[in-house]
Amino acid sequence: MSEQDALGERESMEVDVVIVGAGPAGLAAAIRLMQIAGDKGEELSVVVLEKGSEVGAHILSGAVIDPVALDQLLPEWRDEETPIKTAVTDDHFLVLGPAGSMRLPNLFMPKLMNNHGNYIVSLGNVCRWLAEKAEALGVEIYPGFAAAELLYDENGSVAGVATGDMGIGRDGKPNAMFTRGMELRAKYTLIGEGARGSLAKQLIEKFDLDKDSDVPKFGIGIKELWQVDPEKHRLGLVQHSFGWPLDGKTGGGSFLYHLEDNQVAVGFVLHLNYENPWLSPFDEFQRFKTHPAIRETFEGGKRISYGARAITEGGYQSVPKLSFPGGLLMGCSAGFVNVPRIKGSHNAMFSGMLAAEEVMAAIGRGEAHTELANYDTAWRNSPIGEDLHKVRNAKPLWSKFGTWIGIGLGGLDMWTNELFGFSFFGTMKHGKRDSDTLKPAKDCKKIDYPKPDGVVSFDKLSSVFLSNTNHEEDQPIHLKVADMALQKSSEHDVFEGPSNRYCPAGVYEWVEEGEDAPRFQINSQNCVHCKTCDIKDPNRNITWTVPEGAGGPNYPNM
Repeated sequence: MSEQDALGERESMEVDVVIVGAGPAGLAAAIRLMQIAGDKGEELSVVVLEKGSEVGAHILSGAVIDPVALDQLLPEWRDEETPIKTAVTDDHFLVLGPAGSMRLPNLFMPKLMNNHGNYIVSLGNVCRWLAEKAEALGVEIYPGFAAAELLYDENGSVAGVATGDMGIGRDGKPNAMFTRGMELRAKYTLIGEGARGSLAKQLIEKFDLDKDSDVPKFGIGIKELWQVDPEKHRLGLVQHSFGWPLDGKTGGGSFLYHLEDNQVAVGFVLHLNYENPWLSPFDEFQRFKTHPAIRETFEGGKRISYGARAITEGGYQSVPKLSFPGGLLMGCSAGFVNVPRIKGSHNAMFSGMLAAEEVMAAIGRGEAHTELANYDTAWRNSPIGEDLHKVRNAKPLWSKFGTWIGIGLGGLDMWTNELFGFSFFGTMKHGKRDSDTLKPAKDCKKIDYPKPDGVVSFDKLSSVFLSNTNHEEDQPIHLKVADMALQKSSEHDVFEGPSNRYCPAGVYEWVEEGEDAPRFQINSQNCVHCKTCDIKDPNRNITWTVPEGAGGPNYPNM
């Protein structure tokens, strides 16, 4: 008898479509599915699984959204009460030096970088509103249930997913709260888990979906929400910057978005192809806020929320094949973020709508579990492909030539793509995976970060507290280390434990005391589900898996 059989049979539920992830892609897909079914007068059963405790609990984004996809999906939205309230009124681009700053004239920026017509939002609240729209159409949304396993039919096609078991103790055995997971079997399965989703990662490997695409690339985005002094608040202001505190070889930048109720969202994005293992994205973010051009906004204010997540940055050339037998990848699981614009929600929604149309066409033909290969052509010929193709070289140019030359060349490339429809550079390659870019610690300069001042800069643990992160303590650690000896000989001995620094939540530490020192300690209860460890570990030795459903951060308005 297998271990799974010993736990007892799972209940099973048959639906037409199961969607993993209640983000912009998943909810747009659900809404569009029901719209098409309604237009045809057909019955359709659609279930959305969301691992967060509620819709929006795990959603973290800047966010300035381009409403172009929303205008297609819900054309009447502007006449309704929605969380989309703050139109962009002013757009600033700053270059930061150690002590000063310089504003770049908007005239020099390609038109696609213009944010006028866009809106500053809490993407979590937008998803809550979209969920209400979906449920009103008959979609069933189950928050607090993590899709932990892919189900296959006898032909090897994806036939649905199973939710994780609840009430498994740290020892791997059922406890008094044990509840078996449920199987959701569907004609088609749509995956919209966000960046570096655990099921998407399995599907890409199983079906070799990335064999013809460039390597995936990622950044880490760290965000805080502040209530600021009303005199320092400028409703509708969008401000982006690059430069200090990062050196010219390390890619990244920042944003300040002034939204309603005297709130300012501040974030820092750092490309995960950095080389120095002593670098800490969290501490770079805290240091950034001490810059004279930034600090004044937050002095006298109150920090009210904190979070972090990985961001897909590979763009056009890194998008894998998105169709597999029985389903499709959407949104950030597909890699549809436009890096220069720091936007992906519009493309996520477009992809969900395209996925819904492909699925409904197949169901109309009487099909199930087939491969919807037309989707791979459809997205490239859609506004998604047009959006990503124009900026395809921005990230590789930045990586190859560094911040100052790379951004200049990237701007030139975006202008030529926009004005003439071609690039002098063709389509560039990204080079190494982010896991392969670290240099040995002995070859790099150690970075001494200033202590947090408790006014505008803070420590990790007080920050994680503001993320409302919670996991059931008596459950298996969801961060899997494949080879602990390798972790010691390489991650510790060669790279001096970068996991302690790249993790923005204090999950990993090397404990140097006791008989078994050094010991790799995993404080999994701190995990904010950013997935950086799954991306940046120098040996790809750490795998992020879903914890028990409803675990993780509980972002109220990120």
